[in-house]
Amino acid sequence: MTVRYKNAKVDLTTTNATDIVTIANATTAVIKSILVSEDSGNADTITLTLTDSASAIFSLFKVKAVSANTTVELLTAPMVLAESEKITAQAATANRLHVVVSYMEIS
Repeated sequence: MTVRYKNAKVDLTTTNATDIVTIANATTAVIKSILVSEDSGNADTITLTLTDSASAIFSLFKVKAVSANTTVELLTAPMVLAESEKITAQAATANRLHVVVSYMEIS
């Protein structure tokens, strides 16, 4: 068993759904933190979803508010993702939000 500590970062420069992290084949991940930072001086919202290996989409945070010039930790407990699952983010407004996902990958 191999354990790797990783992070995935994205600057949401559009309002399109953007994949943040996709779990590789034969791998499990423990998501430890999902930080969202607003850096434009304007409050905004973010929507996060989880897509499973069968392409079913589950809402994690639906239109979650992020105050101007703040950072929000979205997780209150670790979350496990199986192989081929992914987390996707979508900002209400482009060029305002950054997302960092910290996780442990086990293969």
